[in-house]
Amino acid sequence: MENQIRKIIADAVGDLQKDWQKPVTDLVYDVQVSRDPSRGDFAVNAAFKIARQIGKPPKAVADELLAWIETRRKKIKEAAFITRVEIAGAGFLNFYVKQTAMTDILTEVLRQDERYGLSDFGKGRKTVVEFVSANPTGPLTIAHGRQAAVGDCLVRILRHTGHDVTAEYYLNDAGRQMNLLGESVYVRYLGNFEMEAVFPEDGYHGTYIHDIAKALVAARKDELLTLDKAEAIAEARQFAAKMMMGTIEHDLEAIGVRFDSYFSESTLYTKNAVEEALEVLKERGHLFEQDGALWFRSTAFGDDKDRVVKKTTGDYTYLAPDIAYHRSKFERGFNQIVNLWGPDHHSYITRLKAACRALGYEQETIDVLIVQLTTLYRNGTPVRMSTRAGEFVTLEELRNEVGPDATRFFFIMRRVETPLDFDLDLAKKKSDENPVYYLQYAYARIASLIRFSGRQVPDKANLELLEAPEELNLIKVISEFPKALVSASQMLEPYRLADYLRELAAAFHKFYAHHRVVSDNEELTKARLILAEAARMTLRNGLRLLGISQPETM
Repeated sequence: MENQIRKIIADAVGDLQKDWQKPVTDLVYDVQVSRDPSRGDFAVNAAFKIARQIGKPPKAVADELLAWIETRRKKIKEAAFITRVEIAGAGFLNFYVKQTAMTDILTEVLRQDERYGLSDFGKGRKTVVEFVSANPTGPLTIAHGRQAAVGDCLVRILRHTGHDVTAEYYLNDAGRQMNLLGESVYVRYLGNFEMEAVFPEDGYHGTYIHDIAKALVAARKDELLTLDKAEAIAEARQFAAKMMMGTIEHDLEAIGVRFDSYFSESTLYTKNAVEEALEVLKERGHLFEQDGALWFRSTAFGDDKDRVVKKTTGDYTYLAPDIAYHRSKFERGFNQIVNLWGPDHHSYITRLKAACRALGYEQETIDVLIVQLTTLYRNGTPVRMSTRAGEFVTLEELRNEVGPDATRFFFIMRRVETPLDFDLDLAKKKSDENPVYYLQYAYARIASLIRFSGRQVPDKANLELLEAPEELNLIKVISEFPKALVSASQMLEPYRLADYLRELAAAFHKFYAHHRVVSDNEELTKARLILAEAARMTLRNGLRLLGISQPETM
């Protein structure tokens, strides 16, 4: 119905702008489902947007749009579902639609079932979403956990809206941090043989390093003692990285997060991709040498200062492999690149986009979401939960305390750019105060009442019997599911789906509180069962996209 309304408005503007003698271009306006029956079923603010372009009062524009619609409403097929249109306020157009047009939505939901909400909005977009990408130097923290939940939900939503999506983990398995990991494990390995060694400055002190060293002893015995130090450290590094990635993958899998691709940083060096990327920049005139270092002239592309890509020592900076990595994304055919980074990377966005522009790619194809930090609270005060070394809270510890469903939902229920206060007590509550419990309870309640009815949900019923305000409001909310998904996809904001599902659950609970579904009125029972089933299917589809389970009983 929204698309039909937009078609009517577009046709009206096409005709009326001849009289306005001013073109109306790039018209963007809202078609909102009205929750207040006195304001129609759809509220449209197109007149306000048009008024800005042609220099007329919104009310005057609304009058002209209404007159155009009324003279043609009975002739154009797009308007067949409309009963009347009214002007409200300073220029809103309120559309009233036939009840059958609203209830037909329920039939469509039952027909589409698991496909309800699918769209081709993102057709033609080959998208890579890179998230988590933690160094395999330690267990995942809750900061990584929030990125994991948001990234995974975003991937699911993008796929549901027609994007060709790859979920990618950039494996930082090269560089100084990995060398420190190898040295740290090697020193602890020697300690198992009562051999002392100097622990590296800035090395990793967590008890998990001792665990890795013990596992290394179990696997290799004293073999590393026969190697020279550099070779032994390399062996320890390789063993530790593999073991840590196993832990990381297990922790992610435990909250339902899976990747299509693990891109290894080390392959950028073995395939000479870093040098090739820098050579392209050099050929384009964007590199220069100064003080013995190699610099990228990023100020030519909006950065506040130029950046070193190769130090005087000959070592690359972090920027050099990142340039090569993003070049590989474009070379693999991706035309939409989404990165989820931590708040300490905010200043890094400009220089990366500058490098991509210098390579000849459009920076508009790159979206970087900065995922702010999470603070855990218990009894209203910040809490540390780590049993490993007291240094950080692990994702595993959080999941073990509140469960995977609450872990995922609480991580995605706010905008990513907003710091998150994670209330542990609330996440474990079995009450309506807990948002994930509230959604799952709504789903379980619907499943329970359908079982209680003792019958199959009918394929057909007299849906015109659904005329109570709570029934019609629930239908309207159900109808908005595809639009909510497109909005979350377009804005790259999974929290929008979480907000929508809470509204849907609230609409169902209100309907259920006011009306008996199974009654002596057989026809009304059939109609309400269809309404309940449509709500259940929509909740199920939405919860699946959030990676939340759908319990049949609670």
